[in-house]
Amino acid sequence: MYVPKHFEVTDTAWCHALMQAQSFAAMITADDAGAPFATHLPLLLDARRGPLGTLRGHVARANPHWRYLAAGRPTLVVFSGAHAYVSPSWYATHPAVPTWNYVAVHASGTGTLVEDAAQVRALLADLVRAYEPPGPQAWSLEALPADYLAGMQRGIVAFEIPIARLEGKAKLSQNRDAVDQGRTREALAASDDPLARTVAALMADAPPR
Repeated sequence: MYVPKHFEVTDTAWCHALMQAQSFAAMITADDAGAPFATHLPLLLDARRGPLGTLRGHVARANPHWRYLAAGRPTLVVFSGAHAYVSPSWYATHPAVPTWNYVAVHASGTGTLVEDAAQVRALLADLVRAYEPPGPQAWSLEALPADYLAGMQRGIVAFEIPIARLEGKAKLSQNRDAVDQGRTREALAASDDPLARTVAALMADAPPR
């Protein structure tokens, strides 16, 4: 993606934190005609596997995306974080135009299919543990009859994407002077929009470069 130097984040830990906090991602691979094909899905990050980590997930077997992964085509995964409109009326410096503040991470790599049934089941268990709300009523795979679970597993295709490239972007008014940055942060912090307030907090806690 286009990342001016003053918005660039190369810190792997920061990128991983955003990917884990915003794990419902867009996965994009070229289809058989060479056109981009996207699937929106939750992905787990295993930060310990590979220099930049490995993404794990699954798609429905009816979804042709797994075939594009199996073909060894490069895949882009987009993780979008908090974002907010920025009004030029907040600036002390004029003239100015509106813009948008946001954080995002792009992870690229080549996927491989996971065909071992035990590994697929382990992935499903990890997904449930990651997203199921804790408590006495928490659901788990063990609640399913074995034959039902086996049938559901046959209806999906699991995959892994070792991350070959990681791009972080934090566009948080770094191109404005300190006064404009402060006024923007204050306006966002006072917003009724929780996303805007999150952006204000991100501006106050500048990401590592």
